[in-house]
Amino acid sequence: MRDRSKELFSVATDVIPGGVNSPVRAFGSVRMEPVYIRSGRGSRLYDVDGNEYIDYVCSWGPLILGHADPRILQVLHEASQSGTSFGANTEIEVRFARLITEIYPSIDMIRMVNSGTEATMSAVRLARGYTGRSRIIKFEGCYHGHGDSFLIKAGSGVLTLGIPGSPGITESTAQDTLVGSYNDIDSVKALIEAHRGEIAAVILEPVMGNAGVIPPQEGFLEDLREVTAEEGIVLIFDEVITGFRVALGGAQELYGIEPDLTCLGKIIGGGLPVGAFGGKREIMEHLAPVGPVYQAGTLSGNPLAMALGYKTVSILKEGDIYGQLEDRSRRLEEGIRENLKRQKRSCQLNRVGSMMSLFFSEKPVVDFTSAMNSDRELFIDYFKSMLDEGIYLAPSPFEASFLSASHSEEDIDETIEANGRCLREVFSD
Repeated sequence: MRDRSKELFSVATDVIPGGVNSPVRAFGSVRMEPVYIRSGRGSRLYDVDGNEYIDYVCSWGPLILGHADPRILQVLHEASQSGTSFGANTEIEVRFARLITEIYPSIDMIRMVNSGTEATMSAVRLARGYTGRSRIIKFEGCYHGHGDSFLIKAGSGVLTLGIPGSPGITESTAQDTLVGSYNDIDSVKALIEAHRGEIAAVILEPVMGNAGVIPPQEGFLEDLREVTAEEGIVLIFDEVITGFRVALGGAQELYGIEPDLTCLGKIIGGGLPVGAFGGKREIMEHLAPVGPVYQAGTLSGNPLAMALGYKTVSILKEGDIYGQLEDRSRRLEEGIRENLKRQKRSCQLNRVGSMMSLFFSEKPVVDFTSAMNSDRELFIDYFKSMLDEGIYLAPSPFEASFLSASHSEEDIDETIEANGRCLREVFSD
């Protein structure tokens, strides 16, 4: 039962648009009221009605160490004793910037901001200022936050809610945003040919995580790197999700591709709001105060977020967490695939590292179109069944599931067993 959650949502709809502060939290796409969380510990969430869940949302990716990790809580306590914000420079932001540049060879300089959206918006502005060009290329189903340029054929909540774009985006903004097809290099080449000398940047999630998890096909990122370099186009990797998630050095380490600019977020805040963008020195030095491209933020480099991010990344760098995450993620994938075989179903399970998606589709999901062709009605039944089993998934077929270092072997076994029961129920209807 989730009676208290229903009561809270009823009150929230009177004072918050849609009752939520981020649209996909409304659970509208799965036709139910949202769950209200009271607390989290390790791999588990506890709602206001006393229900317990194994969490595969992990705050939409940031909590790679799990909820309320004692090491992170200790740093938060210590950092808060000195103050929460100064609007001034602090030592921890310098130390953290140095740590990130040591891990990411493509990042010579980095600037901290307050969200992934702010990072991507700033990176695109910088690319335009650096190149003197106005147009950008993005990809169908990739989500880069709610900046105007990015809401055209976007993923995440825009895709979940069935919104093709968004009112409030001007015609000129739309004209400057060109849309390619992920995993289709010819679509990019055609856009470049049609707008030669006009394109400032190509921005993409190197592993799509906002239309479900969709990995790059062999050669796609390599070809994209080659063609952008030839045309003097800034290649921007939006690694807000994949950074420090699929590998310590993100997707660019996993696939051996160095972009010109990288956007980071989520994990680098240790659970607090944060974002960052960085890259080649010659590009980054176009930012004010040393260059003409203006970008600023009162709370940028917030000392609490910097302290938590520095500690999180230090733990990831020093331990064997990625090996553990890969082992647990592979076991979960294998268990779900075995359950699907028992049901004689050929659904698509896409996984890169500790992020994965189950698509109710008989055909491989390799781009926006194939993701859209998955059976959303089956997903709704599956989601509700898993929630009743105590497994907390994102309330959308177009979002990733995440594992954390706190997910135990027992959690994986419990999840596989629950998955088997839910698949039997879904496919028997």
